[in-house]
Amino acid sequence: MSNDIISHMNNIISMIVKAKENTLISINTELIKLYWNVGEYLYNECTRSSWGDAFIDTLADQIKENYPEIKGFNRRGLYRMRQFFETYKDNKFVSPLVTQISWSNHLLILSGAKTIEEKEFYINLCLKEKYSKRELERQIDSAYFQRYILSEKKLEPVQIEKRTKSHFMDTYILEFLDLPKNYTEKEFQKAIIHNLKDFILEIGKDFSFIGEEFRVQVANNDYSIDLLFYHRGLSCLVAFELKIDKFKPEYLGKMNFYLEALDRDVKKTNENPSIGVILCASKENEVVEYAMSRNISPTMISEYNLKLIDKKILEQKLREYKELLPDNHNEIQDV
Repeated sequence: MSNDIISHMNNIISMIVKAKENTLISINTELIKLYWNVGEYLYNECTRSSWGDAFIDTLADQIKENYPEIKGFNRRGLYRMRQFFETYKDNKFVSPLVTQISWSNHLLILSGAKTIEEKEFYINLCLKEKYSKRELERQIDSAYFQRYILSEKKLEPVQIEKRTKSHFMDTYILEFLDLPKNYTEKEFQKAIIHNLKDFILEIGKDFSFIGEEFRVQVANNDYSIDLLFYHRGLSCLVAFELKIDKFKPEYLGKMNFYLEALDRDVKKTNENPSIGVILCASKENEVVEYAMSRNISPTMISEYNLKLIDKKILEQKLREYKELLPDNHNEIQDV
């Protein structure tokens, strides 16, 4: 087969794939519109009907009896549609977005997110990261919203802009690594590489993996960075150093050295300065504050947890944090 024929074939295949994608998007849009309209109808009828919720129960029985072939419009489905409309009907931020994510993701958000702020957050996150049902379920289970908001209040060097900082978390949940009780930094690194897809889901889909033990050379001496990524949104290299113990101030000096080497010898002229993430088993905020107070490089100090954190603990911390905020503070506008 000639190269010209292969090229023509690839062009046609691209058209087919694009058409299928557009068809799926169109189907999802019409489906969500249907559920929204049904939910609105049920909400209005239940509001003015003396039957109340009994109206939906009776309606579900009639649909099942007369149209058994129609799936999804049973009692549970109808209640979900009404809840869907009722939750977002007065929300000027969410209403225009509801058709852009799948119904299965909407159901996860409705059942897994308690507040309207949390629901808005996950809808925006789905749009940004194009989450599948499994990916969204994992983020809700790992309390991504609570961790994101709590990360916003952590101390960081002043030269890290909010736009940059919002791409990093104060705590990462790495329960998928399935590490033994006692493990080495090398085993920690290999486990991340082995579960790279899940690791990128946790740190953010804008990260592209470049390599492990990435070599930089300074004065004929070789040094290696544990993990090196490129962040598409920030247009910069991101170096990860992995530590299985508590953060120590000397880790910062080593990271600064790596970032300088990357910026001088690896970074392209059109890219932004490199960023470092020191991923530790734990950290003491006062030690981090002292270590970062005179630091001049953009470095984040994050900790990791190998088990899912109890959401109730994070929700309590979030409530305590919100009590300290001014009434007009909106902490989730820019995900």
